[in-house]
Amino acid sequence: MMGIKQKEEHNGGGLHNALAAGTIIKGNIITETDFRLDGTVEGDIQCKGKIVVGPKGGVTGNIQAANAEILGQITGNVQVAEKLVLKATAIIKGDISSRQLEIEPNAQLNGTCRMENPLKA
Repeated sequence: MMGIKQKEEHNGGGLHNALAAGTIIKGNIITETDFRLDGTVEGDIQCKGKIVVGPKGGVTGNIQAANAEILGQITGNVQVAEKLVLKATAIIKGDISSRQLEIEPNAQLNGTCRMENPLKA
């Protein structure tokens, strides 16, 4: 597919996907590996690894991931099983749910936040 790269990392030997800046996907994305998004997705994303939304990246839809680092803009809900990091350039318009949360100064969150520990039921 144009704009989507899958490569093997030299440090850990694992695979990750990348969507280049300037690329627009209309539809849902499901991936078993880490995912770097510098383009735009209009649809939901399910990632069993870590998702990184770059500073020029954007999602209009919901995100579910094991871990996430957001530098771009999300319009939708973000549900992360472990750690969610909102960098200074992050803009979230929707609800977030995560076990751990790290927010840098100037990050914007317009929604509700729910933090749960799945080990405590």
